[in-house]
Amino acid sequence: MTDHADVQSHRAVTRRIADALFRCAAALGAGALLFLSFPPRTTWFFAPLGIAVLTLMLRGRSVRAGFGYGYLAGLAFFVPLLPWVGAYVGAVPWLALAAIEAVAVGLFGAIAALVSRLPLSTVWVACAWVATEAVRARAPFGGFPWGRLAFGQVDGILLPLAEIAGAPGLSFALAVMGTGLAACVIQARTRRWRSSMGNAVLISIPVLLALSLSPTTVPNRDMTTVAVIQGNVPRLGLDFNAQRRAVLDNHLARTEQLAADVAAGRARRPQLVIWPENASDIDPLLNKDAADRIDAAAQTMGVPVLVGAVLIGEGNTTLNSAIVWDPVSGPGQQHVKRQLVPFGEYLPLRTVMTAVSPYANQAGKFVAGNGNGVVELNGVPLAVATCYEVAFDDLVSESVRAGAQLITVPTNNATFGRTDMTYQQLAMSRVRAVEHGRSVLVAATSGVSAIIEPDGTVQQQSRIFTADALVGAIPLRTDLTLATRLGSVPELVLALLVVPAILIAVRRRLRHTATKPGSN
Repeated sequence: MTDHADVQSHRAVTRRIADALFRCAAALGAGALLFLSFPPRTTWFFAPLGIAVLTLMLRGRSVRAGFGYGYLAGLAFFVPLLPWVGAYVGAVPWLALAAIEAVAVGLFGAIAALVSRLPLSTVWVACAWVATEAVRARAPFGGFPWGRLAFGQVDGILLPLAEIAGAPGLSFALAVMGTGLAACVIQARTRRWRSSMGNAVLISIPVLLALSLSPTTVPNRDMTTVAVIQGNVPRLGLDFNAQRRAVLDNHLARTEQLAADVAAGRARRPQLVIWPENASDIDPLLNKDAADRIDAAAQTMGVPVLVGAVLIGEGNTTLNSAIVWDPVSGPGQQHVKRQLVPFGEYLPLRTVMTAVSPYANQAGKFVAGNGNGVVELNGVPLAVATCYEVAFDDLVSESVRAGAQLITVPTNNATFGRTDMTYQQLAMSRVRAVEHGRSVLVAATSGVSAIIEPDGTVQQQSRIFTADALVGAIPLRTDLTLATRLGSVPELVLALLVVPAILIAVRRRLRHTATKPGSN
């Protein structure tokens, strides 16, 4: 009798271990599917599939197990998504960031496991995804929205939804498709065909809505011609800043070449010219030679140039600035980058971090700017979202509501080498175009630069690590999309919707525990 009981106990343990290993593998697979939905790949449909697989693994699990499986999925998502972080500083920063960001997916897993047995759980689980994305977009150290589900959808059929509810609404639609698909699988297995059909209808709603949308914004001013300059850098890596004069010279040379092409009739004359972030790491407000060269380039073009420049601040600090450089009056309005990169442009907890790691002192001493991110270039108000800033919803929305008629994204991605980073950032810029109904100009030091139309279409695109000048006609728009008007409201509503579901689920679990035999 004892032997039989031992055998049964051993089999039960083996089954539990096998089930846990299977769920771990499935969670890792779900995270891999999420990663594969991001550019430069165009397999956007892997995103709802990844959510579906993860949701299936979480159903009926404990909160602790849900966090564990979610965290594994997060690692499988962020580790391959973010290797560019360590391109020239080693694997430690990359893996540390991935491990931190995976906590948000772990939190999603805990919530999803908790609410998975509630009625309408497909909606509550999707809301949980939006809520955890919102948290990691704000914390720690100002947040890191990179890897938001919506940013992988530039080639997907749901992209038009960004015009209604922004990036959070697009993420929600994808999550609903994933959770609805998981529910269909479960209900089909238990032959609950009516419920399965209901979830099939739920899955189809975002698709039908996206397909029914047509652009609601229309040009209300003439088209304007713009130029995006990509000067390229002398070599890859962090040390390219040591050759800052060569970087400035490259952008001057490409601008002067464009001016020659315009004079010869080989190119249209632009009304405004955009340089990338860090095009001049020599402070042109202090260095007369740099100022004279930029003056000459602007005068040759005959139109204002938006110059990305690093300026010297007070107390050995620096400013990441975009300066309007007029061909007549010289430097004018500035946008100083408001959302700085922690551990890159500045070092949080500097005393502690320098004691922990010798690499910490490599972080910059940039100071964040303020304002609404709008400058005027040749009479055109434009939003400036410098590099990292394009990932943050509220910054771009504020600029467009303040009157920006187009969006510029000056960026310096030479530091990250030949990685997926530049394509991921380009995808964010395309989402912003649809979200706000604005053309977007991406100006990169080393690529990829692009001219993006308001529907997210890439009109022109440069090659990486190639000097280039993109010249194209774009519409200027002043009307606002619904997403711009609503701002963060959809994200807030969706995130708050999961709170009562969590409270109800906790109450049910406590009641179930109290009624179990032996609980007293």
